[in-house]
Amino acid sequence: MIATCPECAAEISLPADTLESEIISCPECGAELEVISLTPPTLALAPEVEEDWGE
Repeated sequence: MIATCPECAAEISLPADTLESEIISCPECGAELEVISLTPPTLALAPEVEEDWGE
């Protein structure tokens, strides 16, 4: 599966065992990306972790 980085437009090859909602890093720009769909493979910038999460 090939997806496109929304930050730098690099093509990213996703492993066959990739799951929806998985967080991956772009090998080109290092952006943290969330897999939002597998059909078609779609990536979005991962949400920033808020300081109050888990409190």
